[in-house]
Amino acid sequence: MYKRILVATDGSELSDKAVKSAISLAALTGASLVALKVVPRYPRSYMEGALPVDAKDIKQIEAQWTASAQGLVDAVKLEGSAQGVTVRALVAKSDLVAEALIAAAKKHKCDLIVMASHGRKGFKRLLLGSETQHVLTHSHIPVLVLR
Repeated sequence: MYKRILVATDGSELSDKAVKSAISLAALTGASLVALKVVPRYPRSYMEGALPVDAKDIKQIEAQWTASAQGLVDAVKLEGSAQGVTVRALVAKSDLVAEALIAAAKKHKCDLIVMASHGRKGFKRLLLGSETQHVLTHSHIPVLVLR
């Protein structure tokens, strides 16, 4: 059925449920898994919401974010391995989360994207937008959204 599944994670409780479901699905279908965490770049200007920070400190902050993200996907790899699933743990740096997910799925020849819905409703949903919605409307492969 599926040969390679991309699972997006951000470390949230809802995302952890999506990871567990993706691992179970991969185990059932004999698929391999690509675990991906997208890390944003540190804002560079006040207009982007940044405080004045030295360039050296920005590199250090971004390195910490990347290391934390790598730990997250490495944990998915360990969990998958415990269930007999081959997992490739990846970290992508991008401010465009949905675009990075879709690009990674294409690059790694995935035939399914598994991700969590953040569960926002009403005005917050309109204000903040939805990476999940963007992936759903722009992906050329099936997307499984879990709550």
